[in-house]
Amino acid sequence: MENEEFVQEQEEVVAAETLFVNEFINGILDPQQEMLGPVKDGGTIIANTAPGCWGPMLTPTIRGGHEVTKPVFVEGAEVGDAIVIHIKSIQVTSLATASGYDEVLAERCIGDPFVAVKCPGCGKLYPNTVIKGIGQHAIRCATCDTETAPFHMVNGYTMAFDHKNGMGLTVGREGARRIALEAKNYMRTPENSVQNPVVTLAPSDLIGVMARMRPFLGQLGTTPSKAMPDSHNAGDFGTFLVGAPHEYAWTKEELDTHRTDGHMDISRVREGATLICPVKVRGGGIYIGDMHAMQGDGEIAGHTTDVSGIVQLQVHVLKKVSLEGPILLPNEEDLPYTAKPFTKEEKRRAKELAEEFGVKHVEEAFPVSIIGTGATLNEATDNAISRAAKLFEMSEPEVLNRTTITGSIEIGRHPGVVTATMQIPKTVLKKMRIYKTVKRQYD
Repeated sequence: MENEEFVQEQEEVVAAETLFVNEFINGILDPQQEMLGPVKDGGTIIANTAPGCWGPMLTPTIRGGHEVTKPVFVEGAEVGDAIVIHIKSIQVTSLATASGYDEVLAERCIGDPFVAVKCPGCGKLYPNTVIKGIGQHAIRCATCDTETAPFHMVNGYTMAFDHKNGMGLTVGREGARRIALEAKNYMRTPENSVQNPVVTLAPSDLIGVMARMRPFLGQLGTTPSKAMPDSHNAGDFGTFLVGAPHEYAWTKEELDTHRTDGHMDISRVREGATLICPVKVRGGGIYIGDMHAMQGDGEIAGHTTDVSGIVQLQVHVLKKVSLEGPILLPNEEDLPYTAKPFTKEEKRRAKELAEEFGVKHVEEAFPVSIIGTGATLNEATDNAISRAAKLFEMSEPEVLNRTTITGSIEIGRHPGVVTATMQIPKTVLKKMRIYKTVKRQYD
């Protein structure tokens, strides 16, 4: 009832041309909760996002593993539509961050350390915490003063940023300590964020490592049609919910039906890229978060450089474009070599070959990347190929051939997020009602 009343109210409110977002959820994406907005179809969302991963992982009251923005209602978006999200800009505001490889402390959670944290001292679930000092022992239960963070950083680093030149550098023990003592100032966490800043841990196992900044969004998408922890909105992390010993236990069938794969950690979801997302609840419920300063394909350490930032998005509704999961249109420079749009000269040479061998028609095609997720990379690849076959009304063998010679399979996140990129004929894209969106990205 709560969401139905909210939807009715939204229909009576004048949609905003530009919507500013600086509110966050407690880690649970719930289609029954009120959304922000509405924002106009064609309007702009500007958000001040909070760091994902480590900060929320050290904060038991955040129930989903991340701290994403409160979802936004998009005018005119109905179940069975799609929403085009064009990333106009991404700006890192953090001056420093920390990250590293984690180890789960099983005695401090019930089955899932992202969702159900339990204080090992007083036994309280989702305990409030306080920060006492700095270092790995600083996060403590507000009730009994016991260490409560359910993760231990096995090998970690603190990184300072040079925004002007797009560089990061891991600092030593004294630098990490200096940053930890002014944690929120260096992290620039938004005023409504409740997470414990990860730099409080002051890790310094890697010192003097340079890294190029190229920020992107690890979380960007639409609200799932059943309440779920935000970091689990994908086929790999989502498997933690199957048969889970807490209130967000799902079946595999429910996971496949309700998820929208908003948690992708694909480094190509960056400024200039376009994402086409499924609408599984009225208004879509666009949410944003988990900005990273840089990451290679796979996010193989499990975590990367989580930062605060400012994001500007433009949104547009595609009516009656039904999707199971997102479609990514990366920047041209991020496309595999085999998928890049053809030049006029390449098209001219193809026509010459066509004339020589009696081919009457040369396809006009454009690149698209289909997101696939699953418990493993193999399952994620199968998911992407299956989704592509349904979308394009092709056989799976044809999709496999097109991906092989006009695209690629690329890892977003290990263990189970991939993109299946391929060139798709203009005629097919028109039939799907996404041709104009794709053409705008690459023409």
